Amino acid sequence: MAMGPVARRNHGRRRTPMAEINVTPLVDVMLVLLIIFMVTAPLLVAGVPVNLPQSRAGALDQDKKPIQVSLDKDGKVFLDEEQIALAALPDRLAARKTAAGADLPQVFLRADRGLDYGRVMTVMGELSRAGLTKVALVTETGEKK
Repeated sequence: MAMGPVARRNHGRRRTPMAEINVTPLVDVMLVLLIIFMVTAPLLVAGVPVNLPQSRAGALDQDKKPIQVSLDKDGKVFLDEEQIALAALPDRLAARKTAAGADLPQVFLRADRGLDYGRVMTVMGELSRAGLTKVALVTETGEKK
């Protein structure tokens, strides 16, 4: 496509510049952004893979980011996304509690549905021993098919 003066129909002497918008760079940028979002979106869903039990309870309102303690299907303990030993859990939680100050942090306990109840209660006992009493058990909402 030619860029240059185009003759007017009414006056053969005067020429005006022809303006066309080239959308090729815009399409290129949009495709690159689409690819970036497609690659990064699965990475944003982070956490320990846990098969949560079902519940009809609604979600809790949250002001601050809670501490997440997870138990996977093998009984391994994770603090947020870092695997730790059960014996180290109270010390790590106590350190976070003192960092939070007077306001006790909320703890979300995520446990695989196939785990032994005793293993979950052991972790809850360690949470209590660390002085964290605001513990919420995380479940999936709705029914799985």
